[in-house]
Amino acid sequence: MVDIRHLKYFTTIVEEGQITKAAKKLHMAQPPLSQQLKQLEETLGVTLLDRNAKKLELTQPGKILYEKAKQLLQQLEDAILEVREIEAGTNGVLSIGCVKSCFFYLSEIIQPFHQSFPNVKFHLREGDSFFICELLKKREIDIGIVRLPIDSYHYEMIRLPSDPYVAVLPKQWNVSRRYMHMKEFVDVPLLLLHRIQGKGQYELVIHECRRHGFEPKVICECPDATILLSLVSKGVGATIVPKSTVSFFRLPNICVLDIIDSSIEAEAAAIIEKDRYVAKSVHRFLAILQEKFSDKMEN
Repeated sequence: MVDIRHLKYFTTIVEEGQITKAAKKLHMAQPPLSQQLKQLEETLGVTLLDRNAKKLELTQPGKILYEKAKQLLQQLEDAILEVREIEAGTNGVLSIGCVKSCFFYLSEIIQPFHQSFPNVKFHLREGDSFFICELLKKREIDIGIVRLPIDSYHYEMIRLPSDPYVAVLPKQWNVSRRYMHMKEFVDVPLLLLHRIQGKGQYELVIHECRRHGFEPKVICECPDATILLSLVSKGVGATIVPKSTVSFFRLPNICVLDIIDSSIEAEAAAIIEKDRYVAKSVHRFLAILQEKFSDKMEN
């Protein structure tokens, strides 16, 4: 009979690529682990791993068992987490991934949450929206705070207040006013936010420039807002970013102007995976987030 222990041994061997490495990770000797693998194959009546290749390779039955075993082990882990959460209450770690241009929203929530639940610790990750979604899929974080658009099929989403885009120019350009029009960017060297993969703020800004009748002069693309703002402060060029991003990462030697004829706004959301066990700390964090922005949010 196949039990959870066999599945754990098998998935570890697959992920480590060698029985020796798997045995070390499992804190056991290699011969007993090899014997457990052989016993699993005999019980199922199939060969799971090709041992004649330079490295262990999954057979077709092995591939199917590996995928199913991972799902079963994850479901078991979720069940254990849920039971422990009921017992533990408000202790534990809350893992959150956040896009840098969304740090403003996160900063508004962490303090009130910590005041209410001081025993919950935070584990924070940062990256662009594509990277944060990947972390959620891999279950390396519990909550993602991202810029839209994203493929919302896999996620439950709480929309956050939209944010107007502003122009950020080097102070050495001696800008003496507080606003500008989109057409004034026609000959301006632009540094724009761009995701590692997928469409987002970059395409939104480009489309807005084209709507005003010109092709922007983009000299730099980067997923990191702080890098762009630092380059602007050095006089490399200008950028167009969400207003809250500039207020959170305010740097010297830049000036911020409203764009009075732009119709675009940056949209953000807090996301969690659908059909996944969600700890009490996650529910509490999202509840505080909704309460904080309730007068401005669309659900």
